[in-house]
Amino acid sequence: MNFAIINGKLVNRSEAKVDIEDRGYQFGDGVYEVIRVYNGKMFTVKEHLERFVKSADSIGITLPYTIDECTALLEELVTKNKLVEGTIYMQITRGTSPRNHVFPARDVVPTLVAYTKEVARPVESFTHGVKTIFIEDIRWLRCDIKSLNLLGNLLAKQKAAEQGCFEAIQHRGDQVTEGSSSNVFIVKKGTVITHESNHLILKGITKEVILQLCAQNNIPVEERTFTLDELVAADEVFLSSTTAEVMPIVEMNGDKVKEGLPGPITRKLQTLFTLEIEKQCGRLK
Repeated sequence: MNFAIINGKLVNRSEAKVDIEDRGYQFGDGVYEVIRVYNGKMFTVKEHLERFVKSADSIGITLPYTIDECTALLEELVTKNKLVEGTIYMQITRGTSPRNHVFPARDVVPTLVAYTKEVARPVESFTHGVKTIFIEDIRWLRCDIKSLNLLGNLLAKQKAAEQGCFEAIQHRGDQVTEGSSSNVFIVKKGTVITHESNHLILKGITKEVILQLCAQNNIPVEERTFTLDELVAADEVFLSSTTAEVMPIVEMNGDKVKEGLPGPITRKLQTLFTLEIEKQCGRLK
């Protein structure tokens, strides 16, 4: 992984530097995306880049490249780094200017960076499931923006890690929102239920693929808020993210979900999601 992108140019990663007064470094003034790569091909790249542009627009940053230009740059990065299976991380900040809470002048150019990382699919966890904890959601109220300001998410994830868990399921009062880096789903009497996409959660790309797969395969879905009591009483629980795909949750706060095994709807969605990957990126090993 020797190459990175800095402002539209492919450079040696050792040369990939940003200024100490970059507003992403000093204020977290920017947004980011993580795109999955399978068989050297980007999965749902259009959807990720559309969300990237929307997040940037939401905080007044104009992407200096079109989606097609970004796609071409990322494809070149994947090829140059010979990435077969992994992720692309990309972010844009408001640029470099003397430190001031007020936005800089319009002639300040945003800083766009991207790099790749080898990441294997977590196949063992797909089979056995993962453990989670519950934690109060202390984040700001624009979680729909994929902002660089992730301190609330980090504190939640760290608390989960300290308890030997994969993820922290966040809630505001008794209303479940999402994981620290994932969307959360429950299954009750054959119906998949997940939080509606509003300002309290990130509209996950993997989540949207799952909802499309449910519609195509006659799996009932409800997009609505659900409570901690509903979560605990669910027949199945799973989470989704770019790297976790469709991940079964088998234990929450030390208590098993049903028999402590991935449920039938979760397993079906895992299969359907794998087929969707193969449709876009070719057969997986």
